[in-house]
Amino acid sequence: MELFTVAGLSTLGMLVILQAVLGFDNLLYISIESKRAPADRQQYVRRMGIGLAIGLRIVLLFGVMTLIDKVQAPLFGLDFEGVLTGEFTLHSLITLVGGVFIIYTAVKEITHMLAIDDVGQGIGNHRKKSVAGIIFWIVLMNLVFSFDSILSAMALTKSISIMVVAIVLSGVMMIWLADHVAEFLKRNRMYEVLGLFILLIVGMMLLGEGGHLSHLALFDYHVEQMAKSTFYFTIAVLVAVDLVQSRYRKKLLAQRAEEMQRSA
Repeated sequence: MELFTVAGLSTLGMLVILQAVLGFDNLLYISIESKRAPADRQQYVRRMGIGLAIGLRIVLLFGVMTLIDKVQAPLFGLDFEGVLTGEFTLHSLITLVGGVFIIYTAVKEITHMLAIDDVGQGIGNHRKKSVAGIIFWIVLMNLVFSFDSILSAMALTKSISIMVVAIVLSGVMMIWLADHVAEFLKRNRMYEVLGLFILLIVGMMLLGEGGHLSHLALFDYHVEQMAKSTFYFTIAVLVAVDLVQSRYRKKLLAQRAEEMQRSA
């Protein structure tokens, strides 16, 4: 009954907003990864991947609540004095591996876009995957992105019902937004590059977070976590630069076309 109180509903609202904000990077990955599927199966891949991830995220919620101490307990450490030191937990390892994978995906796609002769191929078209394989990666990366949102939710409330409802509502919202983001990238191909560089920054953010959780130090320099405010400010600057540059390019092209007409 706590869910139907004023405090419960306000907490639910905050959790849904939190899930939506923290799920932005996940949403971008889903939209890009789904483009590896055949065109007529891309929407199915996104919806099935997110749907399965919702169920597994609820399972993960119960698992984290039960094993919170073990998830954050040190597994092993590295102590190469002056070179590499750190103490790794399950949480930090999952975050680090997820960051490496995201960076690898973004760099691979950027390299492909620079290498192709036919720009019509776009993101993900150079190497199609099976539908099951794409769904697997969407679900897996969804779980990687889920750790922060689940831990943040646990800090706001102890009510399992509120957290479960928030997960389901945010999942439904992600299914709706994923189709719109994918359609936007399809109609506006120029923003594919912007999306890949945002994904690259997401990977760096995950590496920083994992390194911070592991108390990782390289040559006595500690790895610091990127603040969420810094991340979103960087994204805003990237989007603003891309929009300004696009408008400026259109003006230059129009001016050049006018000059060619005059000279002709």
